[in-house]
Amino acid sequence: MGAYDAAEHQRREEKTSEVGANAADDDERTQYEGDVEYDVGDADADDLLAQFREIKSR
Repeated sequence: MGAYDAAEHQRREEKTSEVGANAADDDERTQYEGDVEYDVGDADADDLLAQFREIKSR
């Protein structure tokens, strides 16, 4: 471990305070409008299980 460097400590502290100030600008949430659709297909649970068993048996 190196010796304590006050100048380096000050530089890092200033750098992190700049980052903190800029991060506050991103606090607003973006609002999206639109629709989401899911395509579940026409298969029911029995059809899906049959397909799974067929794939598994290969």
